Amino acid sequence: MTSPSTTDLPVGFQVQIDHRCVRRGDLRTLVGGSPLRVLKLSDAALGMTSDDGRIEVCDAGTRGLARKLLDAGIAHPRPMTGPREDQVTVVIPARGNQAGVDRLIAALPGLRVIVVDDGSPTPLTVPDDDLCRVIRFEVNAGPAAARNAGFDAADTPFVAFLDSDTVPRGEWLMMLLSHFSDPMVGIVAPRIVGLEHDRHRRGRPVAAYANQFSSLDMGPHEGPVRPGTPIAYVPSAALVVRREAFGRFDETLRVAEDVDLCWRTHAAGWVVRYDPIAHVAHDHRDTLRGLLGRRRFYGTGAAQLASRHGGLVAPVMTSVPLAVAVLALLSRTRIGFVVATVLSGWIFHRLRGPLAGVPARDLIAARNVGRALGFGVLQVWSAVLRHYWPLSVVGLIVSPRFRRWFVEAAIAEAVATWVRTRLDEPSSPMVEPLGYSVMHRLDDFAYGLGLWQGAIAGRSLGALRPVVTR
Repeated sequence: MTSPSTTDLPVGFQVQIDHRCVRRGDLRTLVGGSPLRVLKLSDAALGMTSDDGRIEVCDAGTRGLARKLLDAGIAHPRPMTGPREDQVTVVIPARGNQAGVDRLIAALPGLRVIVVDDGSPTPLTVPDDDLCRVIRFEVNAGPAAARNAGFDAADTPFVAFLDSDTVPRGEWLMMLLSHFSDPMVGIVAPRIVGLEHDRHRRGRPVAAYANQFSSLDMGPHEGPVRPGTPIAYVPSAALVVRREAFGRFDETLRVAEDVDLCWRTHAAGWVVRYDPIAHVAHDHRDTLRGLLGRRRFYGTGAAQLASRHGGLVAPVMTSVPLAVAVLALLSRTRIGFVVATVLSGWIFHRLRGPLAGVPARDLIAARNVGRALGFGVLQVWSAVLRHYWPLSVVGLIVSPRFRRWFVEAAIAEAVATWVRTRLDEPSSPMVEPLGYSVMHRLDDFAYGLGLWQGAIAGRSLGALRPVVTR
């Protein structure tokens, strides 16, 4: 993997300021991104920006402004052109699943395809034409090795990785390729949605939950992919990579190799982007045993990630003042409420300072204190219910007070997560709250089981260690 040779956006490239970062239609002060930032646009910068927040690169000034807004996560790319589809090879790693391979190839007309048969008991076959070929491993080497072999066999500037249980939708590739007109973009990923089946299968509770709350689905909001942010990684079930940016999948990893690749690519200076407008459907597991088994398997990868990336895997990332405020609030005592109020006031004062001269700065600071506290509470609930539940079992046995708190947290966290998802996509069909809550708790149980299994096998608790800064 090399670093980007240039950061210059091409003439004609456009960016769109995220409307969530604009207050009352005033583009002069932008508040958003992760971590939270405040950008104040000068008169010159405002002159480069249309009334709806669009900036088109046409000279050095617009190029610098567009890059700054992209880097801050306050604007999103709206490229007009990109590489051609004949500059892409699709690599399909597969072990068995001939029907899935056939279905996927049929959805890729006119594209070069390399199927890597990862030791299937019955060798995989592809159509006899000039566009498709098979590389066969006699012994199963794992999906990382299969993807790397397919990449090595391709000779195009871009490679798309698609798993054999996926089916791309519409103009998915054109949408993703357009992002590569930014020379800093190394990886782009689409949104993973559920593959539509017959009505009877879709109506099953497990299938409905898997389709709406898959761990492969990064949600409806676009953005840069960075560790420690709302889009911390993108799954390898569907990725498009630039050849010079590809650092290869770590073949020693049988799980979480996609997270590792995203974080190494970001550390090397490349941009990884997630574009939910492009859809690739995934044939999710629709049995309870299959779904929970997969969640447990994903959990085992946390320990290996921790050994490579340290605190980026931490189940809780917070600061000392916020941690104390959240724990005090969760104590539900009078003294705890006082402590939480005092610390919230101190955090408010710290946030208010950089907002000097910003309209409604008190409201903005107060809103962000509320969000920080809410996110902190959710982090604690999630950690206790998901990452640390084996320890929580001890508390359930020995402490009636903890038992009541645990049940309340289990209900409150599920309701809060369901409501947040509903607000994000109000028009999409949703699993009813009770069914979701039951499935969500089982999901957490399976993931936590895998996490502890990986930690014990690796003899390291790095994936369980919280990160608390000053």
